[in-house]
Order: sequence, then structure tokens, then C-alpha cells
Amino acid sequence: MDSKFFTFFMEFMIKDWFASIPITICSILTVAVIIERYLYYQKNRRDVSAFIHALQRNLERNQLQAAQADCSRLGGVIGEVAEEGVRLMAEQKEDFSKAFDITVGLVTRKLEKNLAILGTIGATSPFIGLFGTVVGVVFTLDQLGVGGGGTAVVVTGVAKALIATGYGLIVAILAVIFNNTYTNTVKRFNDDFLLLKLLFLSFVSSETAHAH
Repeated sequence: MDSKFFTFFMEFMIKDWFASIPITICSILTVAVIIERYLYYQKNRRDVSAFIHALQRNLERNQLQAAQADCSRLGGVIGEVAEEGVRLMAEQKEDFSKAFDITVGLVTRKLEKNLAILGTIGATSPFIGLFGTVVGVVFTLDQLGVGGGGTAVVVTGVAKALIATGYGLIVAILAVIFNNTYTNTVKRFNDDFLLLKLLFLSFVSSETAHAH
């Protein structure tokens, strides 16, 4: 059974190249994006609970340099956003919220990079596979009309043709699963950014109130 499936699959890869090549390219792109994004998110993953408490204490004492040093030590995109937030607090109190949102927007772009590729592959890969299957069935019926043959010929031909759909679906499922997983990861980063924004805004508004 396994050897027959492998034979069918290799026949599909060679004969139905118009479907197998695009799906294989999609599978390579999917794996490449999955690995690249995984490494990027792991590199930037931080536990912000302790950091936010330390940042809050420094801001309460108005020790902005110590707060910036904490942000640098934390590193990653969260440290980068927090450090920029501390700088904006010192320099742009009036337009803090807009300026901070711009910073978060730019960092979110980095976090979402290449996710559109997974979304596109997840949506299109099954259709490429289906196209391969339709063409395979058409060729099978054409051979049947020209040379005759019984049920076995039709069943084998359809079985071979369905490999294209199966291959396309496997790639699509993989792309959709990781696209959803990574979208949730980006959402968690954005939740951390929102926490930082609320923390900064509470100090900006209190300082503005004291100034008045």
C-alpha cells in the first residue's frame, strides 16, 4: 500500500507538474516562514510582569534614566517599545498617545511580517490541488474514451488525481494552523504594548495635572 501510494505520488509530481510545482513551492515557503517567525518570536519573547512593576517604581520616583536602563536590559521588541515610551514621556507629553501608537504600529509591522504569505497559501493551496485533480480526472476519462478499459482504470486514475487535492490540503492546513497561532502571538505582544501604554499614560496625565 505504502509503495503504491509513493509511486502514485511520484507520478503526480512528475506528470502533473503544473499542480505539483506550485504546491511544492507553497510547502517550502510555508516551512520557511514557520521557522523564521518561530525563531523571531522566541528571540523577542519576554516575561513583562516583573519588568512592568520595576518600570512603575522608577516612573513613580521620576527616575527616567533608570527606567530606560531597565528597558535596555529587557531587550526585544517590548524593551524597544518601552524605551521609546520613556523617551516620549520626557519629550512629547502633549502628543504622547499618538507618538506611542506610531511606535507600536511600526513594531507590529515587524511582528506581522510574512504572516500574509501563510494566509495566502492557506487560502489558495487547496484550489491548486483541486485544479490538479480536475485535470487528472479529465485525462483519465479521455484515456477511458480512447482505449476503453473497466472500472479499475477509472478508480486508479481518480485515486492518482486525488493526490493533488490531498497534497494541497496538507500544505493549506499547515499554513492555516501556524497563521492562526502566530496571529495570536502578535496579539499577545500587542496586549503587552497596551499595558505599557496605559502605564505611561497614567504618569503623563498625573504629571500634566501637577503642571496645571
